[in-house]
Amino acid sequence: MFAYHLTPIKSIVMAVSASLFLKESIAEFRKYKTFADKSFAQILTDDEMHWQPNEESNSIAIIIKHMHGNMLSRWTDFLTTDGEKPTRTRDEEFVGYQESKEELLKRWEQGWQCTFNALNSLTENDFDKTVTIRNEPHTVMQAILRQISHYSEHVGQIIYIAKMIRNDAWQTLTIPRKRN
Repeated sequence: MFAYHLTPIKSIVMAVSASLFLKESIAEFRKYKTFADKSFAQILTDDEMHWQPNEESNSIAIIIKHMHGNMLSRWTDFLTTDGEKPTRTRDEEFVGYQESKEELLKRWEQGWQCTFNALNSLTENDFDKTVTIRNEPHTVMQAILRQISHYSEHVGQIIYIAKMIRNDAWQTLTIPRKRN
């Protein structure tokens, strides 16, 4: 008799947990997008978007192109197709050709729109499903966490590059340091 009552309770707890995880994940993605958006606002020229600290480092433009490609690949048909789409040309994402800041920011917004559309369409029932990324199975939660980690890494790179470009003119994104 006790086990009979546990199953509905467990289902409710799992649904609430999945719903809360999804809500918090979306908030985390939005936070990282906002940090990058505030960094882009401080980048004044197309040339600054393409500036690289050295030949082995990526520019902000390249990071945007890479994230755009990743977002479209991972989040398009998220629950039904492999997250590494055969149409993705990953190597081309790291080729630095001149696009304007405006064109790059259109890519940026398109990638995020795809991401948020996929996330907002999920329900707690989807958390029982398995998705694949490069033929590797992932729980929906694992796949979301993987992307949070990936995007936060690249947003950190964007912030760091933007800070190098702006130098003393950089406007902090969070709590400013106390300067004596």
